[in-house]
Amino acid sequence: MTTTQQIITIAVVVLGTMTTRFLPFIIFSADSAPEFVRFLGRVLPNAVIGLLVIYSLKDSIGGVNHCIPELIALAFIFILHKWKKNTLLSIAGGTILYMFLVQIVF
Repeated sequence: MTTTQQIITIAVVVLGTMTTRFLPFIIFSADSAPEFVRFLGRVLPNAVIGLLVIYSLKDSIGGVNHCIPELIALAFIFILHKWKKNTLLSIAGGTILYMFLVQIVF
């Protein structure tokens, strides 16, 4: 690809991404959004997190020794999030604990 083609490709991708991000806010105001859209706004974040947890644990639950660090880190994330109610702290703490368990302990 030439430099011009690369710039055009990046511009088209940025335009497509920005359109999908801003279009719902242009179409619906906060008061005029249909109930179904509001329902999706309430339900989808939790559903996505649940899907990511299941997807990340799908290959590790089968083995005996392989699931121990994942389950310890998952329990730690749950407890830390209930205690501090800080998503970034929970993610960082769980990642650090998991990497410690995998690299040093197991």
